[in-house]
Amino acid sequence: MVAQPIIFPSILAFLLIISLSPSAATLYKTSNSGTIKYKDQRVVAEHGVVAADDGRCSLIGMKVLRDGGHAIDAAVATALCLGVVSPASSGIGGGAFMLIRLANGTSKAFDMRETAPMQASQGMYAGNATKKASGALSIAVPGELAGLHLAWKQHGRLTWERLVRPAEKLARRGFKISPYLYSQMVRSEAGILADKGLGDIFTSNGKLLQPNDVCYNKKLAHTLRIIARNGVKEFYNGSIGFNLVRDIQEAGGILTTGDLQKYQVKIRKSLSSNFLGLKIIGMPPPSAGAASVMLILNILAEFGVPEGISGPLGIHRQIEALKHAFAVRMNLGDPDFVNITEVLSDMLSPTFAQQLKKTIYDNMTFDSGHYGGRWNQVNDHGTSHVSIVDKERNVVSMTNTVNAYFGAKILSKSTGIVLNNEMDDFSMPVNDTANDTHPSSANFISPGKRPLSSMSPTIVLKDEQLKAVVGASGGSMIIAGTTEVLLNHFGRGMDPLSSVIAPRIYHQLTPNIVYYENWTTVYNDHFEIPSDTREFLRKRGHVLQSIAGGSICQFLVQDLEGSTGNKSFGKLVGISDPRKGGRPAGF
Repeated sequence: MVAQPIIFPSILAFLLIISLSPSAATLYKTSNSGTIKYKDQRVVAEHGVVAADDGRCSLIGMKVLRDGGHAIDAAVATALCLGVVSPASSGIGGGAFMLIRLANGTSKAFDMRETAPMQASQGMYAGNATKKASGALSIAVPGELAGLHLAWKQHGRLTWERLVRPAEKLARRGFKISPYLYSQMVRSEAGILADKGLGDIFTSNGKLLQPNDVCYNKKLAHTLRIIARNGVKEFYNGSIGFNLVRDIQEAGGILTTGDLQKYQVKIRKSLSSNFLGLKIIGMPPPSAGAASVMLILNILAEFGVPEGISGPLGIHRQIEALKHAFAVRMNLGDPDFVNITEVLSDMLSPTFAQQLKKTIYDNMTFDSGHYGGRWNQVNDHGTSHVSIVDKERNVVSMTNTVNAYFGAKILSKSTGIVLNNEMDDFSMPVNDTANDTHPSSANFISPGKRPLSSMSPTIVLKDEQLKAVVGASGGSMIIAGTTEVLLNHFGRGMDPLSSVIAPRIYHQLTPNIVYYENWTTVYNDHFEIPSDTREFLRKRGHVLQSIAGGSICQFLVQDLEGSTGNKSFGKLVGISDPRKGGRPAGF
């Protein structure tokens, strides 16, 4: 008999602040009742868990696992679902990074990042950042679908059609607009109203659909039906691709059917580093996320854990480590185009981290130049993350994106696909010699090149046994968000839920500003760094600015100590970040 999923009540649960460790309590802004609320963002299971940004997709992925599917089967079904119900953040018109660790100990990194079209060039925007940020010229060659299909061919167990059908049904039968999707629609209203494809889907009588309104994308449903029956060849070398390219070129884009036909998924060797006796596994470049996370953790380990990272002083040190990581990360780029061997080696080196630690002072901070950054930062945008563990302990940590909300602000009217604006993640040459920092040449546009990314899918092992799976959405804030969850749980001793709901703090080196959460979400949860922590940071020279937004994390932990019988199979705890209203599912 198949075990039934564990269902947690939808009634609000409460976590007493006094139950938190002292270091956890100092990070929280509590309500007047002295409690922190969480809804049903936590699930405990024995066999498998899926944690996604949207509970409908977690449930679809969990059912795949329960039907005997591999973690990669669940990743396919979950990602395709997210492309339907969360189209502002992800979809088959975009790309992804998928990090996997198989039960036999093998790790792989599937790079399905978008690539620059063959007609693209370094000076194609002639200094016009607007054309790079949105519109048809901002569209790069989509890679997500090719990557999902390749991973499935190598490791999948269920039929491809079985994995695609749930997303197709959602698009055809309609789905309710979540409060978070609606907030993204409001921020993108001008772009939605300006594009007929988006307007036909997300408006009625010239006005945006509202939360809980039912949204249909019949064209996308038809596209997914063809893909379910015939596979991805229809997208990359068939009728879907032909129609997609026609729509892009009619809008003024340069992507061709040849670009689709030439697209290749890259299977790369994952990165690894040690932190507190844990093995951290992450994506290699063109993702700069894992190397940055590993560098930050190595720097902070030099201060001693947990003492050196606790309280406001620990937050100050964390910010300084973030600044160092962002100074170094812009030296990275697509390894097929740029030699990044030396800089990557430095970022993973404990010796390099030890040297950087010596430049951090507990009583002050510095201007950006102190950290050695030579290049301007590229601010990548929204994404969607999913963390998955199956009953055999195969693991997937996958981050998907179309870049900005609704990507290029173009929906292909003949296919229903929201198109990415991933070209905006490349650096662009400028004729400005007045600034101290300049665009990173390692990240300049070349035909077929992949732009640098902050996406940070991560897997954590202890003695080669699974301990955790984590990742985040949130553009350039992903690095800080992923790092903070890892630090909260493994460094500060917080439980998995507390590790995710603790308010976050961010720094990207330039501008030299500490961004801190002061955010009441669309679900009425409030996240805010306490005033005493902010005052401590100001006294050390930090310039602070509050933001009503940030990273969204999906976190899975395996409790091996609490397991009975086979010590390789512990209780699984799945957490979906309440900031986006996601819910995990397990069985």
